[in-house]
Amino acid sequence: MKDKSIKVPFAIPECGNEEIEEVVAVIKSGWLTTASRCAQFEKDFAAYVGARHALAVNSATAALHLGLEALGVHNNDMVLVPTFTFTATAEVVRYLNAHPIFVDCDPKTFCITAEHIQKALDINKISLSDGRLKCLIPVHFGGHPCEMDDLLAFALKYNLEIMEDAAHALPTRYKEKLIGTLGHVTCFSFYANKTMTTGEGGMLCTDDDDIAGRVKVMRLHGINRDVWDRFSTGASWEYDVIAPGFKYNMPDTAAAIGIHQLMKVEEFRLKRQRIAETYFQALKNIPGLSLPLPDCSMKDHSWYLFMILIDPTMTKGGINRDQLIEKLAKRNIGTSVHYKPLHRMTYYKKRYNLDPVMFPNAERIFENCVSLPIFSAMSDEQLEYAINNIKEILM
Repeated sequence: MKDKSIKVPFAIPECGNEEIEEVVAVIKSGWLTTASRCAQFEKDFAAYVGARHALAVNSATAALHLGLEALGVHNNDMVLVPTFTFTATAEVVRYLNAHPIFVDCDPKTFCITAEHIQKALDINKISLSDGRLKCLIPVHFGGHPCEMDDLLAFALKYNLEIMEDAAHALPTRYKEKLIGTLGHVTCFSFYANKTMTTGEGGMLCTDDDDIAGRVKVMRLHGINRDVWDRFSTGASWEYDVIAPGFKYNMPDTAAAIGIHQLMKVEEFRLKRQRIAETYFQALKNIPGLSLPLPDCSMKDHSWYLFMILIDPTMTKGGINRDQLIEKLAKRNIGTSVHYKPLHRMTYYKKRYNLDPVMFPNAERIFENCVSLPIFSAMSDEQLEYAINNIKEILM
């Protein structure tokens, strides 16, 4: 199956003429930074997820940072985060000189649960009555929703804020409701390989007027008004800085792409679901290969990732995860690993004295996981080629 003419990237965006024409219109307008397209994108996004406020920023990391700041997290506070996530989830806690408390993941969904949070608190000898414990950041891993009823009940019982990291979760549904309004704050990513893209970008959603007001100010230097029009003829130049804010605004060139990507996001999800269903059917019963075990329906999953586990004690020739990745790469098939757990990262490991034995599920998953290519623009030929090569290598 080593057909060099077929290439299967891990992920590429799907953009059409609508996005191109909108970007060209922005360029021709002479105003490339935050303006009317950004405002339109925010309005459309809020309506789509059902949030009172949607605030566009230049990355999901920016959204997470702004969300924590608006929730009042500060020096020496503690925030519960998964160890099995991208570093942005935890690094924003350190931006505020607060401390991440790392939580192991569920072995099936790879999400955190109330049970695993309690275990993490017990291991770290942290009392839920400790006034420094302020916030919980669940990650809807790979597009699978966390068990939010349990997490919301846990947070309510112990007076914790919830900020959802929904970087993988557009459009993910929990009990038929779109992720976007369940926590106090929800943060989305539009990075180039996400389920929809603006190249770089993110969105913060909230129903809280005070949180939205704070984020709106802090995302652009702490300025107390919309200033994108202050260079226009006749616009007032006057503004005030009421806090030392950040430079996190989204330019109109990015928002122009987002407007049209959002219109297609359900179509993109259906395409990803079809790919996932094909993988499930074609790769079942392969010795040593474990398929995802979702606790939600196929339609409620965004299918941002399709992650399998490889058990080298059961595969043909004892092939392990790294060898599978290498063999697929030689056949021009892209894969990835999501993620090296944060407790293994030098900074967090040394600063917080983290031991892998504290995170048995994340350890087992990381040692064996590989994410297969899945993207809405994937052709039937590419999908068939990827499947046939996986089977040939492992069977």
